[in-house]
Amino acid sequence: MSENLIEVRGLIKKYGDFVAVNGIDFQVKKSESFGFLGPNGAGKSTVMRILAATSNRTAGEVSILGKDPEVQGPQIRAHLGVVPQQDNLDLQLTVTENLYIYGRYFGLSSKFIKSKIKELLEFAQLEEKRDSKAEALSGGMRRRLTIARSLVSEPDILILDEPTTGLDPQARHILWDRLFRLKEAGMTILITTHYMDEAEQLCDRLIVMDKGSIMAEGSPGALIKRYSTKEVLEVRFGSERNAGMAPTMEKFCDRIEVLPDRILLYTEDAEEVLESIVSAGHNPNTSLVRRSSLEDVFLRLTGRSLID
Repeated sequence: MSENLIEVRGLIKKYGDFVAVNGIDFQVKKSESFGFLGPNGAGKSTVMRILAATSNRTAGEVSILGKDPEVQGPQIRAHLGVVPQQDNLDLQLTVTENLYIYGRYFGLSSKFIKSKIKELLEFAQLEEKRDSKAEALSGGMRRRLTIARSLVSEPDILILDEPTTGLDPQARHILWDRLFRLKEAGMTILITTHYMDEAEQLCDRLIVMDKGSIMAEGSPGALIKRYSTKEVLEVRFGSERNAGMAPTMEKFCDRIEVLPDRILLYTEDAEEVLESIVSAGHNPNTSLVRRSSLEDVFLRLTGRSLID
């Protein structure tokens, strides 16, 4: 049996004349945390719906747990935990009731579900909210409940579509901790995101998508090493001066990217480059030294930011 839980070859999805997914290939191994990184409209959610066996493909081959989702969809869905982009909890039910009823959808016994609920409430840090209605929960709590609910059936694969969109930084980090625990426990995770820090935190390997195609594939560290430099210097000379200063900045670094509000200088030693710029009599209004990220990878591959 293949070590890959998921195998995709030549996947195409069209809506009329619009090509949402354009002939992509990838594999996901057991216990791997695999990410889809890209801006809104890149095709990430479309791929997820196909992998969740809720949308048919136009062309290509897809195998999930050795099965074709268009032929054996119900059998595949029985082994998946799905966390949609928007929470779809029953807001009038309590936290416990949301977990219990979802478990019954899978045909699980009451005895099993009740024992599982205790474990999931602890995992989601919602023990004190067990009898609260879902509508009374904060956004971060609802998200954790949605993830806990997806784990009721003890799935082989957990699918998360933009899991932290709309959450504040504290709620995001709590959620990351919960997901990292699942990753450490050996859960196979698929995650779509347009947050580069989220992808770096959670993904063993990922594909960078844009306009339905795969631009690059690899671990976060390998992609940054391949497509960027160790560090980045961000300088601002003012909105009216940035473009004019760009040719001057080129001689100080390996390459530059000019954005509307700043210039990015790619180099192995950003502090040294900044000193050289100031010594040459060029004084930016502001400067920032940082390490390269997946945002820089995407900018290099597509010429635009992930948040465009």
